[in-house]
Amino acid sequence: MPQKTVMLDTNSVVCFLMVDDEADMFNRVARVLATADCAVSIEVIAEALYILDIIYHLDRNSRAEKIKELINIDENLVHESNIVRYACNLFASTKLDFIDCILDGYAKIKGHSVFTFDGDLQKQLGIKAFAG
Repeated sequence: MPQKTVMLDTNSVVCFLMVDDEADMFNRVARVLATADCAVSIEVIAEALYILDIIYHLDRNSRAEKIKELINIDENLVHESNIVRYACNLFASTKLDFIDCILDGYAKIKGHSVFTFDGDLQKQLGIKAFAG
């Protein structure tokens, strides 16, 4: 029987990224990463970025770098890692929300269209405002 994927939640990702030694959490997450087929969803990445801001007060660039460290462990660990990496770079260099950076990544990397009323995202995408 094939091994099931272990989905990491936001707390485990943040504990790992911040090397949280409380209750040996970092080592426990590191063991799971080393011994299991793990995955991290884009939703968890977005929430982790929020926690890294609110709790750890990291700036945008530092938060983006932390997420890219996670991707560097294994490109298959983070869902859509190429889009998440792109979004992290954009997030670090703009004032766009991370989800808008993800949407721009889907547009630029996968060629998807994005429908939005958000003026900043429209500008990033290079589209004109939609008429109402």
